This record gives sequence, structure tokens and C-alpha cells, in this order.
Amino acid sequence: MTATPLLRTDLVRVTDVLCAAGPDSPSVVEHHTHHSLAFVRAGSFACRCGREDFDMVRGSVLVGSPGREFTCSHIHRPHGDRCLSVQIAPTAVDMLGGAEWGIGTLAPTAEMPVLARLIEARARQRHRLGLEEAALLAVARFGQLGRRARSARRAPNPRERRLAVSAALWLEAQAGEETSLGEAAAQAGLSPFHFLRVFSRTLGVTPHQYLLRVRLDRAARLLGETELPVTEVAFEAGYADLSNFVRAFGRAAGMSPRAFRRSADRKNFQVSPARAI
Repeated sequence: MTATPLLRTDLVRVTDVLCAAGPDSPSVVEHHTHHSLAFVRAGSFACRCGREDFDMVRGSVLVGSPGREFTCSHIHRPHGDRCLSVQIAPTAVDMLGGAEWGIGTLAPTAEMPVLARLIEARARQRHRLGLEEAALLAVARFGQLGRRARSARRAPNPRERRLAVSAALWLEAQAGEETSLGEAAAQAGLSPFHFLRVFSRTLGVTPHQYLLRVRLDRAARLLGETELPVTEVAFEAGYADLSNFVRAFGRAAGMSPRAFRRSADRKNFQVSPARAI
């Protein structure tokens, strides 16, 4: 595993974590040292948090709290993974309060991957104030989403977990193209109805929701790292209609695609205190 520190401030520490482990790599019991959010940027892995097993794919978030035990493995997932780890100082945790730090993981959402892209951009540009504001936005949003994620679920069996993760990776590869529930189900060897149940139960989102969140994440990366016009970004991300893309991105990021691009580029990322808290 390679951990590359990107930036550290009094409130947050951001690290790019690249894991090259495969199915034959031993699983090691680890313990979180801080409150943290680890955003899965690429690849997939399995994680046991307490007594629960989770499957992590692009857009999932591994949630940590001091002393909490977790074990990661890459059974049936040969290509490793990459995560953006954001450790939160106790003062920031106390300031925001109320977050469900014991839930273990958070299923892919529309907002969190976009906020992760903004955090990464601020860290790589070494903009300390902008980084802290983006990180606090992510933690505040996690607090809202985490409370909803507390609902009970029936644990999928190992076969269902393998099928769901493989299907998520297939959908990620197809994110720039039009696809259907029937095509995705055929890749998994299941009927559309059974596939929908297995995927949703394992990953916490429907196939359609996951596909849209992968597209938003791809769009955020293109906005932050390229000079492509917004129209091209929309098409490259898999949106056939520009207006639909602008609305979806605005709901996820809380700002327009152009405003997000400016935020990722400039030194002073402005966000109102009310929204940050």
C-alpha cells in the first residue's frame, strides 16, 4: 500500500491511498486512529467493520472513528483500489456533531464523489482554507446521509456480493454509453428483477442510481482537470442532454458546472458559513 500525503491543516489531513493487494494478499485487522472518510476513487474491495460485511465500489465511503476495527480484503477483486482519505480533527467533529460515525460505510451518493473531487483539487493546489471548507461540507453532508443509512438491511450472500460488485465495475466501464437494466442483468446472468434486488441489497443503490453517480464523478473530474467545454464534459460523462446534466450536477454539487470549475481553479473557494455547518 502506498499512502501519499496531499495536505495537512489543523482541521483535516488528506492522503491519496493506493492499494495493490489482490485475492492472494493476506487480510490484516486494522484500527482507525481518527474520525475519517475514505472515498473510493477506483477499484473495489470487501470490508468487514465490526460484525458487518460491506462491498466497496467507486463512490462508496469507508467511515472511520477512533479505535474502530476493520479488515479489508480483495477476494475476487484482482486489481486493487485507490481511495482519498480525509481524517477529521476532533475539534471539527465536535463542531459539526450528530454524525453517524459508527455506520462503517456509506453507499455511493450523488453528492459525496463530487465533494471528494473538490477536496482533492484543493489539497493538490495546497489551498488550506478552501480544503478545510470543502472537507467540512463533506462531513456535514455525511452527517445528514449517515442518519438515513442506519436502516436495517438483510446481508447478501457471497455469490450475490460477487455478482453485484462485478456488475458495478461493468456499469462503470459503460458509463459513457447508453445501457439498459436487461443488458446489465445479462452480464450478471440474472433476470432483470433478481438483478435489481441483488444489486440494491448489496451496494445500497439501484443500478441506475449507481450509473448516474459514476457519471457525475467523471464529470467533476473533467471539470477540474481539463479545459473541455461544459457541453463536451456532459457528453463525455454519458449525458445526452446538456440541460439534464446541468440540473443533475447542480443538485449534487450545490453549484453549476462552471462554478465548480472556478472553485477548483481559484485560491479562494467561497462558501457561506451557514452552509458549511
